[in-house]
Amino acid sequence: MTVYLRSLETAVPPTVLIQTEARDVFAAQPGLTRLGTRLVSTCFDSAAIDTRYTAVAEMTLDSRAENPRFFDSATGLLLSPSTKVRNDIFATEATKLFVEAAQKALDACPGIDLLDITHLVTVSCTGFFNPGPDYKIVRALGLNPAVQRYHLGFMGCYAAFPALRAAKSFCEADPDAVVLVVCAELCSLHVRTSNDPDTIMGSALFADGAAAAIVSARDIPGEAPLLQLDHFETVLTPVGEESMAWNIGDEGFEMVLGNYVPHIIDDHIIGALEPLLSRESSLLGLPYRGIRHWAIHPGGRSILDKVQSRLDLSDEQLVPARETLRNFGNMSSATVLFVIKHILDLPAEDGDGRICSMAFGPGLTVETALFTKLRDHRTADSCRPERSAASAQPESALA
Repeated sequence: MTVYLRSLETAVPPTVLIQTEARDVFAAQPGLTRLGTRLVSTCFDSAAIDTRYTAVAEMTLDSRAENPRFFDSATGLLLSPSTKVRNDIFATEATKLFVEAAQKALDACPGIDLLDITHLVTVSCTGFFNPGPDYKIVRALGLNPAVQRYHLGFMGCYAAFPALRAAKSFCEADPDAVVLVVCAELCSLHVRTSNDPDTIMGSALFADGAAAAIVSARDIPGEAPLLQLDHFETVLTPVGEESMAWNIGDEGFEMVLGNYVPHIIDDHIIGALEPLLSRESSLLGLPYRGIRHWAIHPGGRSILDKVQSRLDLSDEQLVPARETLRNFGNMSSATVLFVIKHILDLPAEDGDGRICSMAFGPGLTVETALFTKLRDHRTADSCRPERSAASAQPESALA
């Protein structure tokens, strides 16, 4: 049975972070050592990011919050709210992104009715609440209350693939299934000032965003699918368990992102791809650049550099990942879906529309997937219903 991705849409919160301005704020914090200040400048400047988005509206120079919790614009100080404060904001603001992304995915698939949704899979690793985002989406959008709900929590940057793999399995088990998958992450809730290199790197890279997709094997008259979901594989590298982790602290979640991660990926990326590519004999022995599209999770610029060099990919094949990183930063689980959407938005081409995709996360875990692009995502725009903007134009922010 062939399972298809019918729509793929993204959403970001309204407040934009300018990387150079954020760098200056972080570098000016009291308590930084001379080395810490240099690390801030180096990490922010080398991240290959221009803009990111945050759900924390007070992270702007124009903010005049009476009781600021994250950023005091009057003094320029970054504050240290408790994990509870951060998680309370997650419950409110993540819900908005979950619902917006889900609504956009439904709007982009007019052949699917709200009550057609049989399964809902939500994904996040940046906060917790219950009733959770799966419940909130059902209530906000008016889905069937009997929809089967699943939440994948705290898996990290690779979690979109387990979600899509689960959706594919549901559809293979039930030909009438229609699965809504929604990833939403508020990574910016957990930024903080520090002299710790991992913390500085996280503050330079991470951002907020959401993506949603509809997956089904059902035939929908008059509507061609965007993407064929071919194969998924999971590989754990033999080293790296301590190099990438995501822990809960008293003042937010704490990222461990060791500078050796790009080297681990460099050493093990060939082996991680082998189980996936061996699924199809036509790909065995084919040069990696012979696969037209590569949707690589942009965990950081150095990770993309290592993958490109090791696989001998062209600059053009890395454009979707690098442009996603440049414009949005690392939004954890949602990010690779932004990269895939970038590829779907490219003009339709003759010949092979294969996409090889991969994402990396704690463990060190490498998730890989093969897709087939079936049509130009933009050709669907003319038949989508108009929807009012859920948020105003982004406002400039510093931190």
